[in-house]
Amino acid sequence: MKHYLFILFYLFCNVFIYAFHGTFWVYLFCFLLFSAIVVWGSFDIQLGYFVNSITHKRTRVKEVALTFDDGPTALTPQFLDLLQEHQIKATFFCIGKQIEQYPETFKRILAEGHTIGNHTYSHSQSTGFLSTSKMTDEIQKCDDVILSVGNTATTLYRPPFGVTNPSIAKAIKRTGKKSIGWNVRSLDTVIDDEKKVYKRIIRRMKPGSIILLHDTSEKTYRVLVDLLHFLKDKKYSTFTVDSIIKSKKND
Repeated sequence: MKHYLFILFYLFCNVFIYAFHGTFWVYLFCFLLFSAIVVWGSFDIQLGYFVNSITHKRTRVKEVALTFDDGPTALTPQFLDLLQEHQIKATFFCIGKQIEQYPETFKRILAEGHTIGNHTYSHSQSTGFLSTSKMTDEIQKCDDVILSVGNTATTLYRPPFGVTNPSIAKAIKRTGKKSIGWNVRSLDTVIDDEKKVYKRIIRRMKPGSIILLHDTSEKTYRVLVDLLHFLKDKKYSTFTVDSIIKSKKND
């Protein structure tokens, strides 16, 4: 995707500059336009502008992936109870600091057969401004905690906030991770009304969707209750993100 954007932008600028005789304001306009495209590419993980991320599964089968970010938390056991009740496996992208705070919950996630992924050690608010070396440290430190507490490892990585840039791309490559995104963003940490969150998910959901949720609030738990009933009624099954990578290796 990023190659096509660069080519289109290059052609557009050449035509635009030629048509308007290359004045200062034309060059400024092209610069601002390019900057806007870069910002857009940084925040929309589905574009694959800086990093090629898995955002969905190519399938006609009625199946989706439930993914949970920012845990484990004090509420995660409730989510696990619900998933166990419905016999569903999910993918949890865990923060290193949170694993240290709730080690037994992390072990339970693993023991119950869910897939785990790296979500950095601290989930820093300044993630998009960190250098390659600091981003690498964030990923590796989370890996160390995952190994220490869970005696396991993961190649899955989800960028905090879905933000990508050249430094993050290099860090992902250095640590040998596979970036995992989504194509259904619930906005459960932004929207207060749980009914709106639920409706947002089911309207955007389609076979192969990767759904982004957070195991951090009672609101999202209630959304999950309704969502699992919806999946059952519509005869949807679920898959874990690692299954996409495994199927690609077997092709």
